Amino acid sequence: MNTIKFSKKHVKTIAHRGLSGLEKENTCAAFVAAGNRESYYGIETDVHRTADGQFVVFHDDSTARVGVDALVIENSTFDTLRKLQLTDIDGKRGRIDLTIPTLAEYIGICKKYEKECILELKNQFRAADVYKVAAAIEKLGYLEHVTFISFQLKNLVYLRRRYPNQPAQYLLDKWDEGALDVLKKYNLGLDIRYTSLTKEIVEQVHAAGLEVNCWTVNGKEDGEAMVEMGVDYITTNILE
Repeated sequence: MNTIKFSKKHVKTIAHRGLSGLEKENTCAAFVAAGNRESYYGIETDVHRTADGQFVVFHDDSTARVGVDALVIENSTFDTLRKLQLTDIDGKRGRIDLTIPTLAEYIGICKKYEKECILELKNQFRAADVYKVAAAIEKLGYLEHVTFISFQLKNLVYLRRRYPNQPAQYLLDKWDEGALDVLKKYNLGLDIRYTSLTKEIVEQVHAAGLEVNCWTVNGKEDGEAMVEMGVDYITTNILE
């Protein structure tokens, strides 16, 4: 699959789960592929807590879709998960480099290539684990380059208690009337499914002094439409 060029003007593009249109999603290979392209402002990924309290980057709750063997991330130890060889984008195993990365490995790649981190807190975290994630990134010297995102509002509320100025965006599948009040109350940007977005919503969020991100935009025409709406970020598997 080839990357798709579009006229992004001042919109920043974010590589969804790394450059997942070319490399296996949420692997170091995908993160490096995005890192090597100047067109990407940031690299998005997802973080889970393992059964033994470590943090790995992975999207699904189970490894079945991308790893054949069905291991539940949050019920498995780090060592067990690390031994799993993921399939390549053709659905077959064979590359020994395709393993589940640690949070530190993801941050290290973003830091090396000077990319912003767009980090989704998957599922409902305990407050203590939100703080552990932030503290681990702070120890790596890169917290100022991280935007936290989550569908779980509580995760972002926990974040705000200790990190009131940390960039953060509330993930939504659909817009509702109370969403803007939530964004303003907790000083959160909007990160919404692109098919739910309208120019009016963008204008409302901007009027509140907040930013708009949209996911997951893979078609050139859809990308151009988002640019015309005035979004700040486009999250994509393949657009450049």
